Amino acid sequence: MTVAMAESVAGMLAPGTELIAETAPYGPESIEGYYDEVFSVPPLLEVVVAHRDDVDGIVVGCFDDTGVDAVRSVATVPTIGICQAAMQAATVLAGSFSVITTLGRSVPALEHLAVKYGYERHCRRVRACEVPVLELEDEAGDARTRLAAELERALDEDGAEAIVLGCAGMSAMARSLSSRYGVPVIDGVGAALKVVEGLAALGLQTSKRQGYAAPRAKRYSGRFKRHAPR
Repeated sequence: MTVAMAESVAGMLAPGTELIAETAPYGPESIEGYYDEVFSVPPLLEVVVAHRDDVDGIVVGCFDDTGVDAVRSVATVPTIGICQAAMQAATVLAGSFSVITTLGRSVPALEHLAVKYGYERHCRRVRACEVPVLELEDEAGDARTRLAAELERALDEDGAEAIVLGCAGMSAMARSLSSRYGVPVIDGVGAALKVVEGLAALGLQTSKRQGYAAPRAKRYSGRFKRHAPR
């Protein structure tokens, strides 16, 4: 899926931009709910720490924006999650939007993010097409049909003016769906890529005052010992 995400945005890269697509070396095979999120953050941070001095921006490719605040605390370059980027783009392009995500268990987390980012007035509804994340890769399955059906309900029942695709595994579908339905269908991977490119070009970095200050050095015990800030 990481490879598919990178391929879907390869044509969007500005001249001179190099995209490094990384997958966490261990952890859940997909992130579907709060429990998976918790165990995804430590390996994510290991990847970030390994690359933070060599990159100009970071995109976290999970629509739950898993670990984004923690990444901003250990990196200085602009960092954004694909949910925040997609919702931000939707509010520029339309007066309202609905989110189509994978499973119902993800709906509360995305509703919370809409409030956190200040987009709850624009977000008509977060819908689930009830397709597990990894089934989005099954070309022989009915994932695309079920996604399209939920998108149509969002347009008809919610009155949404734009659609946000609520999973990184949907990134390759955005353009064809936008053309098919005649409304902006926004993929957060591409939106996030352009946000960090733009902020990097402006020479801006993450504030290190208060919330995103570097972690204080302290002892972590047990299995978390190797994650202790130094």
